[in-house]
Amino acid sequence: MDGYLGVIVIVAVVALLAAGGLFLLFRPGRKAAPPVKPPEAPVLPEEEKRPAGAGEEAEGATTTLPPPPVKPAEPVVVEPQVEVPPPSAGRMVRLRSRLARSQNALGRGLLELLSRDRLDDEVWDEIEESLITADVGVAPTRAMVEELRTKVKVLGSRTQDEVRGLLREQLLAQVNPDLDRTLHVRKHGERPAVVLVVGVNGTGKTTTTGKLARSLIGDGKKVVLGAADTFRAAAADQLQTWGERVGADTVRGPEGGDPASVAFDAVAKGIEEKVDVVIVDTAGRLHTKTGLMDELGKVKRVIEKKATVDEVLLVLDATTGQNGMRQAQVFAEVVNITGIALTKLDGTAKGGIVISVQRELGVPVKLVGLGEGPDDLAPFDPEVFVDAILGE
Repeated sequence: MDGYLGVIVIVAVVALLAAGGLFLLFRPGRKAAPPVKPPEAPVLPEEEKRPAGAGEEAEGATTTLPPPPVKPAEPVVVEPQVEVPPPSAGRMVRLRSRLARSQNALGRGLLELLSRDRLDDEVWDEIEESLITADVGVAPTRAMVEELRTKVKVLGSRTQDEVRGLLREQLLAQVNPDLDRTLHVRKHGERPAVVLVVGVNGTGKTTTTGKLARSLIGDGKKVVLGAADTFRAAAADQLQTWGERVGADTVRGPEGGDPASVAFDAVAKGIEEKVDVVIVDTAGRLHTKTGLMDELGKVKRVIEKKATVDEVLLVLDATTGQNGMRQAQVFAEVVNITGIALTKLDGTAKGGIVISVQRELGVPVKLVGLGEGPDDLAPFDPEVFVDAILGE
């Protein structure tokens, strides 16, 4: 009996414990347990990431690779196109109309005055004034007027053609067609001819040097340019551009360097390349005559160690008139000028500077600039010049 009671007690205790557990589990207000998250994959650095399926041999697996780096395109170097300039022969004839436009006023005025029925002192004074205004110069003007007065007295009555003939004769005599206007650019055996270009900055000196190179190359010559104006970097750049257009090498030095050294190197390159002509562009500073003399004298002496200086061309701006004459005189005292290149002759009615500059310096005008185009530099022709002044 005691054993039976013991079993009942044990069963009752177990039942009570089971009931308490169920109460705790399902009691009101109890929160549900949070869901269990699956473990996250470790985050790998960028360089350790691999595309899905990498290292697996599963059928159909695809591997995506990054695109190859794009190589930057190399810059395209465009070689400057070499131009073929026209020959110098006949250029002034082709450019005569430009000259006539600027000089015709002088010619018309003189013809009108000389055609008057009565030529008294007042008319002759007007003729003289017209010539002086055109920069013919006082001495040449007086000589012309005196000669014209004498011939008009001999003729008596004058037709238009006779007046034109008289004036043409006198103008031509003052321009002096007998002067040697040959540009000396013939090489000496293995040595090239050397042309030294001098003049004040602003007269068109560097441009004239480039145009002269074009003209000579148009005549079939091979040319080297020397940028000895080392005080203006723009001058060397400009000259090099002119050279590249026509296939002429340009020798240049550091900005502010020794001009004589550049001139020497240019002549040396000319000899090495067996060219016909070396053209040297010099500095045009007129700070003092002594400084100019020292600089140009040194350039000339250094060149003569390698070759002969065949031409010293003085570049003058025709529009500067008598101021240009004073510049010319300074350079004439410094260096032995052999010829004059007169620029901007188409832009002034003062073409008489051709007469006055030749008379003052005793050297001929050999080249004239008749426009801004690359081929507007022409050998000076006295007859074409005078005919352009008088018109048709």
